Amino acid sequence: MRLGTQEIILILVIVVLLFGGKKIPELAKGLGKGIRDFKDSYKGGEEEAKQEEKK
Repeated sequence: MRLGTQEIILILVIVVLLFGGKKIPELAKGLGKGIRDFKDSYKGGEEEAKQEEKK
C-alpha cells in the first residue's frame, strides 16, 4: 500500500488541525531526536557484537 499525494496532504492537514502550527516544529524536533538516538544505539549494538565475535 502506497500513500499518494492526496493522502499525504490530508494527513498533514489533520496534523496541523490537531496540534496547531506552533507545535509542529517541536514535534518534528522530538521525532528527529528520537530517530537519531535509535540509530546511535543501533550502531553501538553492532559495534559491541563485532567486538564479541573477535574474542
